[in-house]
Amino acid sequence: MADSLLAPPQHGCKEYSKLERRICTCEDLSSRFRVTSRRFTQQYSQIYAVRLMATRPVLERAAKKKWGDDIFIQKLMDVKTGLRCCVLGTLFKAMPLQPSILKEISEEQGLNPLPAQARLTSDEDCLILEDESQRIALTGVIPVSKSVTGAVIALVGQELSSGRFEVEDYTYCGIPPQDIISLDSCLQQGEDRFVLLVSGLGVGRSSRDPLPLQLLIDTVSGQLGGPFVQEMCSKIVRVIVAGNALSEETKVDKKERGSKLLTRKVDAISCEAVKELDELLTQLASCVPVDVMPGANDPANYLLPQQPFSSCMFPETAQYSTMHLATNPFHSVIGGVSFLGTSGQSISDIYQFSNTENRLDILEHTLVCNHLAPTAPDTLGCVPYFKEDPFVIKNCPNVFYAGNQPLFQSRFVIGDEGQQTLLILIPDFCKTSTCVLVNLRTLECQPMSFGSELTGIEEECLQVKIDGAETMDKS
Repeated sequence: MADSLLAPPQHGCKEYSKLERRICTCEDLSSRFRVTSRRFTQQYSQIYAVRLMATRPVLERAAKKKWGDDIFIQKLMDVKTGLRCCVLGTLFKAMPLQPSILKEISEEQGLNPLPAQARLTSDEDCLILEDESQRIALTGVIPVSKSVTGAVIALVGQELSSGRFEVEDYTYCGIPPQDIISLDSCLQQGEDRFVLLVSGLGVGRSSRDPLPLQLLIDTVSGQLGGPFVQEMCSKIVRVIVAGNALSEETKVDKKERGSKLLTRKVDAISCEAVKELDELLTQLASCVPVDVMPGANDPANYLLPQQPFSSCMFPETAQYSTMHLATNPFHSVIGGVSFLGTSGQSISDIYQFSNTENRLDILEHTLVCNHLAPTAPDTLGCVPYFKEDPFVIKNCPNVFYAGNQPLFQSRFVIGDEGQQTLLILIPDFCKTSTCVLVNLRTLECQPMSFGSELTGIEEECLQVKIDGAETMDKS
């Protein structure tokens, strides 16, 4: 019996070929998101001036392209009542429902914390345009409910006798110019290579089902799945973890109130969660390069851009050269394809302060505005830059993504100058058990879901679904 079990396959059995991990070149272009100076003495007002200065040439070209070269562009201080002109500036959205610490401490009824709301818009919201010289209130065709503070915009209209500027039409910067793709030789020869995008691993969550995440790791490492899945996963050249690798529950220890992330005197629950995350990332980094971005729930700085994790948090994974601790936002070029994305804070913030229902529309809007986080620093914390705004998008990426979203969505957008960008909303893996595969050769993406279902009382069936294709292994 033992001899028959250890004997080579009989005649007619298909011999399994050994699969090797494919590779692609990768370049980190996130140096502008690295904070070199930690001085916080300067004011935030300068960042708006720098933002407008950086985008003004692009905005002027967009205005002339839409309304003609003879359009009269003026600063707000030179606007004449009744004279039709074009003005450029930064939007400010006055919102009565926007939380204000000054309002809370000045009103007696505001001492108690207000309940959290999903949307903070109201019919009383109004827009104000601001440039280097002054401000002016807006009226007219501009959509107040869908606009947010911090977006740079060009307006055509005239000043009314009431002092308001009546908007006839408006335009944003538009999709920025895009560099020509120089693909790796393997992609030019027609071979497929994939990048796996995942976010919201949620390690440390008490109600988390650990099975889908382990299925993901086993599938990527080639220990699970049939020939089709293993062949596809061998072509995954990189994994990007787009924030929230830890659960929100790890922020504060329930037993020791005030025990925050990785404190010295109190053993916070995040310590065990980080240890578990290190073990999981070790399994991934042992077979494929991994980029790990911090998120809102992770033990990193709160202000954007978030800096990379400290390597001392991952003593096991840090031994692998394939482990790369990245910033948030993160910009990289993989196989000649440009990837730019965030862990999703900017998209969630715009969703809360506008009436735009489709988050994919919000992601596209940030690209059209040429800015990764237009609501920073008004409602989204960021470092008080005064010389440059690193969130300005000067070159259009090939793949533009946002992590930790409620569901998977994707869209292919084409600019007026032929720019081609794939927009992706990466779902929260802890809630959806879904990640995203991006084909570097075709810029197509597909969801990849993991789960289990009971097909009998004592039989469990593990499932891996890739864009309709399904593989099934019984345990």
